[in-house]
Amino acid sequence: MTKDSSQTALLWIVAAGFFMQSLDTTIVNTALPSIAHSLHVAPLAMQPIIIAYTLTMAMLTPASGWLADRFGTRRVYFAAILIFVLGSVCCASAHTLGQLVMARVLQGLGGSMLLPIGRLAVLRSVSGEQYVSALAFISIAGQLGPIAGPTLGGWFVQAITWHWIFLINVPIGAIGLYAVQRYLPTHGETQAPPFDFVGCGLLSLCMITFSLAVDAPVASHRLAWSAGLFVVAALSALAYIPHAQRRSNPLFKLSLFSEPNFSVGLIGNLVCRIGSSAVPFLVPLLLQLQLGYSPLHSGLMMLPAALAGTVAKRWIAPLIRRYGYDTFLLVNTLIVGSSIVAFALISRGTPLVIEIAVLAVFGAANSMQFAAMNSVTLKDLSHEDAGSGNSLFSMVQMLAIGLGVSISGGLVNVFSAQWGSPALGFRLSFACVGVITLVSAWIFRQLDEAPGTRAVRGQATQGAGH
Repeated sequence: MTKDSSQTALLWIVAAGFFMQSLDTTIVNTALPSIAHSLHVAPLAMQPIIIAYTLTMAMLTPASGWLADRFGTRRVYFAAILIFVLGSVCCASAHTLGQLVMARVLQGLGGSMLLPIGRLAVLRSVSGEQYVSALAFISIAGQLGPIAGPTLGGWFVQAITWHWIFLINVPIGAIGLYAVQRYLPTHGETQAPPFDFVGCGLLSLCMITFSLAVDAPVASHRLAWSAGLFVVAALSALAYIPHAQRRSNPLFKLSLFSEPNFSVGLIGNLVCRIGSSAVPFLVPLLLQLQLGYSPLHSGLMMLPAALAGTVAKRWIAPLIRRYGYDTFLLVNTLIVGSSIVAFALISRGTPLVIEIAVLAVFGAANSMQFAAMNSVTLKDLSHEDAGSGNSLFSMVQMLAIGLGVSISGGLVNVFSAQWGSPALGFRLSFACVGVITLVSAWIFRQLDEAPGTRAVRGQATQGAGH
């Protein structure tokens, strides 16, 4: 096999892994009511299956690079696909919510390594001038997942059973396992520096306890339980500071936060993505539980957002070059937040064209928001800090998805119980998470960015992920 053919095969392998991961993050949402009915639980009690997956990915993503260096890229990527497929089979075999949550943790264990190690394999095999083009090719797979996921999930639920939203990963994974053994070059197995297990444990404890505090059940001791978990989360984060100062190679260097745009971008990402991540979770539930849509119909309704997001990506670079990151993010964040609030106005009497318009506006603005937030957060990091900063950024992204699902689902439950109307519960919840997103506009106002600079570099830094 020639070098060009080998590189082409590598790109297809990594793209397939990214597609499998991105498909799995969206295909589940449309099927939640059907899965809940099958497992005899309330649809809004299904939040843990999303949170468990995203939190597991957040905790284990930082270890992916070390694992690739320690055990070799091909070996670890093979293991990642295998674990992901086994987790998918366990998900399809689950008979209780608890079993499904544990299976999703296993899925997340494999999924956490698919994109980072795939990107690393491409970086080590493709020349510098071809790297951006290679990442652009891989990113197409990431865009196809959100487009196909909701519709495919709805079709599986309606035409066959919900179990196939997980079983579809088996044939894709089987082909991937063969291709990895056949085509993926072996890198790594070197003298990897010692991994910061203590630092990873502290930050993982912080994320888990913080998420549990937000998702605490409604009960008489809820406030005390949440307060206790928040304290543990804060202590874990504070304990990481002296640990990182003492260690020569901590999980994340504290010097990362000396770059002002990284700090602002990280906080802005976390706050903004809470609302953005709530929409893919809440909208299918709203359409099926309140508007009476079928699973397939609700999945098709998500297409305008995904397609508009794909089209809007080409507008980002020229808009940032003209207006700068600060102005662009201010205006675009207001559009994203307002479109989320607009979902609160959708009811049984809303014309279909209005629903599609709101979804399309949200999808386009949200796609540009992700790309701009990614770029402005990472673009000014030094070469030696880029890998560490990107890893921390990925953790925050996954944490925000879990928080968006926890907060939005919790708000629907609280408002529905308070007012005795699930419909009003959905409306108030969309309004609240939309306001949370709008708050991030103020955060992005703190950016220190000369208008229009380094937009192209930011686009390259964005790479293959959201």
